[in-house]
Amino acid sequence: MSADAAADTTAGQIVPSDFRPAWWLAGPHAQTLWGSLARRAPAVDGLALQRRRIELADGDFIDLAVGPGDGPAVLIIHGLEGDLRSHYAGALVARLAREGFKPIFMHLRGAGETPNRLDRSYHSGASDDLAEVLSVLAADAEGPPRAAVGFSLGGNLLLKYLGEGRREHHLAQAIAVSVPFVLRDAMLRLELGFSRVYRRHLVTRLKRTFKRKLESRPWPAALDPDLKLDAIRDFNTFDDRITAPLNGFQGVFDYYQRASSRQYLPNIHTPTLIIQAADDPFLFEASLPFAHELGPGVTLELSPKGGHVGFIAGRWPWRPKYWLEERIIRALRGT
Repeated sequence: MSADAAADTTAGQIVPSDFRPAWWLAGPHAQTLWGSLARRAPAVDGLALQRRRIELADGDFIDLAVGPGDGPAVLIIHGLEGDLRSHYAGALVARLAREGFKPIFMHLRGAGETPNRLDRSYHSGASDDLAEVLSVLAADAEGPPRAAVGFSLGGNLLLKYLGEGRREHHLAQAIAVSVPFVLRDAMLRLELGFSRVYRRHLVTRLKRTFKRKLESRPWPAALDPDLKLDAIRDFNTFDDRITAPLNGFQGVFDYYQRASSRQYLPNIHTPTLIIQAADDPFLFEASLPFAHELGPGVTLELSPKGGHVGFIAGRWPWRPKYWLEERIIRALRGT
């Protein structure tokens, strides 16, 4: 039986979150930056994670880091330029292991320690890669992961995958966090105010990753040979000149339109929790979906505050509470 066959049939809904931000991290940027600037790096090295490489049908590969144990498996999908060392990802891997789950961390195509083989790379709409990984995992003796958790770009990709109407997708539950539902809006939002700091940081990392990949291969035939990589300063240009042509899109707006997850939400039947903050500095509040856009079983849990993959609570700075991880564990336990 596919996961859809057992899905909840209740109507989609928007509900208020019980998250209350720490008074000392009240603003969206403080919430967004705390994890990467102030949180101690999670100790994932001691988890005895097993490396597994999934060979893809097109000749490329995707690397996984698989936790020990025989508890319910949970697939974790990172955000833009994320990896196992990202504060939200490594922390969740460690927390899931402590709580008796079996974490499986998925490095998106080209985001692992080794550059991928093909010119193409991961992007916000690469749901075929997720489908292929889940299909391979479903053939294992223990079966596919019971649930998947996607952060930011990974959340957008997960929602798109769930809403594409695939006959079988193997997941019984999904959680998406801080989703850029409308990619063009996200690009525009990151050109405003302090959010330009995030844009500058992420575009710099994207260019660095691309340069690293070029160290072991010729310039891709799909790209303009006269392209000046160092001159690129924004997402619109990077996605138009690099992401789109390398991944078969007809320019940046074709990519943004086809890869944005909001249009796929009405078709999601799998029980899905979306955890979102209205003050997310990566997205306009107007980009959030309405209740009637949510498919059966989908719950958008909306908090006025929380930033982007933030959701830090606690009375004192020296004793922060990572509410987001608590909420994900509660959701996975059905509470």
